[in-house]
Amino acid sequence: MLIRFLLKRSDTRLHVQFFSQTILRTESCFRSDYLIADRASSEKMQVRSVQRPVGPGRPMIKPISHCNAPSAAPAMARLDRRHTIARAISTPPKPKAEEAEIMRNNVTIETNGDAPLPVYTGADAQDRRTKRVRVVVLGSGWGACSFLKAMKKSDAEKYDVTLISPRNYFMYTPLLPAVATGTIEERSIVEPIRRIIKDKGHFFEAVCEQILPEEQSVVACFPRDVGFPEACFKIPYDILLVAVGSVNNTFGIQGVKEHTMPFRGIRDATRLRRQVSECFERAALPMTPPEERKKLLSFVIVGGGPTGVEVAAELHDMISEDLKKIYPVLIPSVKIRIIELQDHVLSTYDRDISNYTAAQFKRSEIDLVFNSRVSAVSEGEVTVVNNNTKEEYSIPFGACVWSTGVAMHPLLKKLQKEMPDAQTHFRSIVTDQHLRALGSNGTIFAIGDGATVEQVKSITFAQELFDKADTNNDGKLTLEELCDVLREASKEFSHLSEHVRFLDQKLGHNRWGGMVGSMLSNMKKPDSNSPLTSFSNDEELDKEQFTALLEKIDLGLRALPATAQVARQQGEYFAKLMKLGVKPGLELPRGAEPFKYGHKGSLAYVGSDRAVMDVPGVGPIKGFAAGLLWKGFETYSQFSIRNLMLVSIDWLRTKVFGRDISRV
Repeated sequence: MLIRFLLKRSDTRLHVQFFSQTILRTESCFRSDYLIADRASSEKMQVRSVQRPVGPGRPMIKPISHCNAPSAAPAMARLDRRHTIARAISTPPKPKAEEAEIMRNNVTIETNGDAPLPVYTGADAQDRRTKRVRVVVLGSGWGACSFLKAMKKSDAEKYDVTLISPRNYFMYTPLLPAVATGTIEERSIVEPIRRIIKDKGHFFEAVCEQILPEEQSVVACFPRDVGFPEACFKIPYDILLVAVGSVNNTFGIQGVKEHTMPFRGIRDATRLRRQVSECFERAALPMTPPEERKKLLSFVIVGGGPTGVEVAAELHDMISEDLKKIYPVLIPSVKIRIIELQDHVLSTYDRDISNYTAAQFKRSEIDLVFNSRVSAVSEGEVTVVNNNTKEEYSIPFGACVWSTGVAMHPLLKKLQKEMPDAQTHFRSIVTDQHLRALGSNGTIFAIGDGATVEQVKSITFAQELFDKADTNNDGKLTLEELCDVLREASKEFSHLSEHVRFLDQKLGHNRWGGMVGSMLSNMKKPDSNSPLTSFSNDEELDKEQFTALLEKIDLGLRALPATAQVARQQGEYFAKLMKLGVKPGLELPRGAEPFKYGHKGSLAYVGSDRAVMDVPGVGPIKGFAAGLLWKGFETYSQFSIRNLMLVSIDWLRTKVFGRDISRV
């Protein structure tokens, strides 16, 4: 009807053509409550529209400006207001000089001189009635994703959650060595972040450049290595969860960054896989000299921890099971070496496990270079110094994997400078027992490799604990009384738990009952490093001896290991705090207990379908049985059913068809 009316006016046909095309393009976006069209003697037409969003959550747009025009034609007043759809065609007015913000799609544009910086104001920016605590999460590793998975949707609805990470997927890191050799495909151990977060919050693929505690905001930019123009923005927060992890520690050794390969992500595993393939192909050329062939087929792993051991084991399996059939002539020239600073590998495991791993590697012809450190790395060569003899020599390599030590993330170094009085740790952000960063007034939480929980020493409460344990007031404690008081105190001082277990075994406490409990207790050898080792069963301690004992126990305090197990438990703990209704500030919600790390055990693959496991209360498990348990555990622990199925298929594919050694 509107178009037919306007077509009768020849002087407005151009306007009608433009106006009708606009209606067709945008009729699903806005609804007009009323429309008034003015036709004047001049060739200008005024369209004025009051707009409302179609549904909840859509951004509100400011009212448009209007051109000067005479009164409207009476014929247009008969238009049905309920069924007319139009879009406002107008140029918004320029902001005034004093205006500092413009709302658009929940983004505030801060006009800071010549460099405006968009500020994401959150999903609740347009509805003051649903104002929620804004939680910003940095990182997409074990800590952050365990938090997202543990957080229920009903709890997430109470908060405005936003996750920022340069990586839009979660990666199951324990199986990275298997990915590096083609045993497991890389897509099998990754899960998209958007599939994890779903409707619990929002995700932005960006790198956090800076944390501003005073403003309670973070500055983030789209990853520069993607190739797009720079796009930076700011996000305010009420609570910030820092889970960015750590970076590789080169220890300042010359040539490490340039000539070795770190082993922390999918790209690193893929790079190693391609490098190994290239080394074999180059060594197979007819003009390759024997010395160069030995150099190409020499693979060096620096670091004898779980990562280094598993990389060496997976390389051995790939070479002995697959490459041996394809390059039979080259196999005698292959050499795998592990360089370790200490005198044994897997130093954090039970010593029996370390000895078993060394014996297994000897059978697999994997050289273990103990008591040695790397002093320099050049192209195709690593310089090693023996700590005992001080002898310096070189080891050639075709590929060198650097898997020793972690260092502080650059973002956390910047954060430390913002809180210089409270944050002085050399490697991570120090938190209290509830994972709140010291000096942040309860607005910043830190978890994972980039956080260190402040350890409270039990000796501070020595007097109180002794008086509580001395029930008969004789000034002495029997081992039974000592065991009881340490067990009670371990609820607050978790490092006392291992000494309670030692006393249980020493006193013959059978907490499981029956023969099975005794067998399980005897499988684990007593800790010879415990200060309780020298105590006899009938010994009694006075107050001074009890205080000296606590002091020795506190000396054994150590930071939580930088493992996925720790980060996972911390992420789940923060989800519990959100369930309790945590808010910014020093006041904790009712029922919030301190974080307690429960060690579930350690495991590692050592090659040839064998593995080692160190389980608390059970002891070391090793061999084929441990290998089956290792595969079952790593498969069951996948982040989703999809990953579980893909990893299971990959295990079967590798056994039946072998590994794919193509360089793609």
